[in-house]
Amino acid sequence: MSPASVFPDLEPLLPRVSKPVQYVGGELNAQAKPWDAAAVHWALMYPDAYEVGLPNQGVMILYEVLNERSDALAERCYAVWPDLEKLMREHGVPAFTVDQHHPVGAFDLLGVSFSTELGYTNLLTTLDLAGISLHARDRDETHPVVVAGGHAAFNPEPIADFVDVAVLGDGEEVVGDITDVVREWKTSGTDRRELLRRLAHTPGCYVPSLYEVAYDTAITAVTPIDGAPASVQKRTTSDLDEWPYPKAPLVPLAETVHERASVEIFRGCTRGCRFCQAGMITRPVRERSLQGVGAMVDSAVRASGFDEVGLLSLSSADHSEIAEITKGLADRYEGTNTSLSLPSTRVDAFNIDLANEISRNGRRSGLTFAPEGGSERIRKVINKMVSEEDLIRTVSEAFAQGWRQVKLYFMCGLPTEEDSDVLEIAGMAHRVIQAGRAASGRNDVRCTISIGGFVPKPHTPFQWAAQAHPDVVDNRLRKLREAVNSNRKLGKNIGMRYHDGQPSLIEGLLARGDRRVGSVIERVWREGGRFDGWSEHFSYDRWITAAAAELEPRGVSLEWFTTRERGEDEILPWDHLDSGLERDWLWQDWQDALSEQEQDDCRWTPCFDCGVCPSTGTDIEVGPSGKPLLPLTVVNPIGRELGA
Repeated sequence: MSPASVFPDLEPLLPRVSKPVQYVGGELNAQAKPWDAAAVHWALMYPDAYEVGLPNQGVMILYEVLNERSDALAERCYAVWPDLEKLMREHGVPAFTVDQHHPVGAFDLLGVSFSTELGYTNLLTTLDLAGISLHARDRDETHPVVVAGGHAAFNPEPIADFVDVAVLGDGEEVVGDITDVVREWKTSGTDRRELLRRLAHTPGCYVPSLYEVAYDTAITAVTPIDGAPASVQKRTTSDLDEWPYPKAPLVPLAETVHERASVEIFRGCTRGCRFCQAGMITRPVRERSLQGVGAMVDSAVRASGFDEVGLLSLSSADHSEIAEITKGLADRYEGTNTSLSLPSTRVDAFNIDLANEISRNGRRSGLTFAPEGGSERIRKVINKMVSEEDLIRTVSEAFAQGWRQVKLYFMCGLPTEEDSDVLEIAGMAHRVIQAGRAASGRNDVRCTISIGGFVPKPHTPFQWAAQAHPDVVDNRLRKLREAVNSNRKLGKNIGMRYHDGQPSLIEGLLARGDRRVGSVIERVWREGGRFDGWSEHFSYDRWITAAAAELEPRGVSLEWFTTRERGEDEILPWDHLDSGLERDWLWQDWQDALSEQEQDDCRWTPCFDCGVCPSTGTDIEVGPSGKPLLPLTVVNPIGRELGA
């Protein structure tokens, strides 16, 4: 029987909150399936505000995949701002989905996609508003199964108390498997514990309650119980062309961080940047075919009306047929309002022909590159071999071709980093401006340097590294600003954006923490922690105080989890969760980093035995396909057909 909509109780509250449109649903391409027609009901949550969550590709993909099944229904929910949370508590309005405003507590499953660890407190808010017990051990058959996914789920131990299941890896296929298990369980008459046991034997699914963890300061053992597997291996979707989602992107009603159609052109990365968790855990590379990309772009544009299409991946210019893709799409949409965009691009994969194709429809925004480290030495440590000569040559050509601004991304606090490594960023930025002026003959060229604090992440070679203290990071950034401004004539054309080191330290606690960190998260939440990824809501003091109160009686501390270097033999909280990467290989790459040895991209060189391909039963899949884009007919925004 369908649960009642909460909208009659919610609607009178909306005029009293900011951006009420984010809670009403009804977006173009949103789905509202009949509740009673589905055997299994999913609430899919992105634990951040609507403006951040709605464009999320992962949620959008699962939303379509599940709703295509005749036996399943999926609706979306996002974190509510504190103003609405307060009113919901005062008026007894439970957490709800935006599609049909069903109460979250009525669903069979609550799937939560974590892109960042700083969303953990928002999960607790939703659980509490939904009337779902915060702790998994207190839930019964009437509660949804809380499933965590996304990159941050590769170490779910800090939220092990709060989630029933963590899914490792790609979600397209595993959500179907989970749906099958839940559907069959609902007719079996067995208890929740039996459902969890069944899910624990579903490939890619980790059930924290079926593992006991022993400690002696560090972890001494992780022991499976009730027949759970000793380790859980990630899921890998091999043929992306078989999963062309999203086919009909959601079009937001309120302003969002990205307002475009996004097409993932390949998944995975073999560049081997040692800091990059996404590049490590999504191996191997799997390219979408030229034809697959073309069909997805066409479908997305027709279904959404967006006038921009983002060609997404971790390094989009590395697609083996990126030139054919961009030229084919530029040809197809020439004369329309549809433009193309690429995310941050590696200098050594970029060329002006590519940039000209991307900007052919008249949109020539700034170019973005990510050298990550200021000095050649530190770039060897992190295996980001972008030479300054290549960068200067590339931006010079771009400025000569009419570009006027470039953005460069860096990190501060990298392993082995010294002040001098960071200060070299200023010299690089100065030389970019000098090269740009010389190439363009103009003085109005600009360079923006954007700097974030480095956070060591699980399943990377840097998982053993000590994190830099915020005081160190902030001091180096202060010196960098002084160095940038030391040459007034050049410095006035250089913008500097950075995040202070305090949120990064807390992210580090959550990224590499174990189950003992769960009590810190809960304490922070009970003391008002919400939207910790937003500077206006983040409270460093609240986290510091909670960590001291919860961790120190257990013989550990915030510093023990963050600024301490780990040894080779220490059991890490995520060692029983298999991303496909051999632990010995990661350790050796960590040693190579310390000795400043770089490693090549295994896509084009002999295998380095990282372990992913044999462990996941897949292999690197790249083109060329040798075929052109499909000769589709383009429809412009007013409906007039144009020849491709």
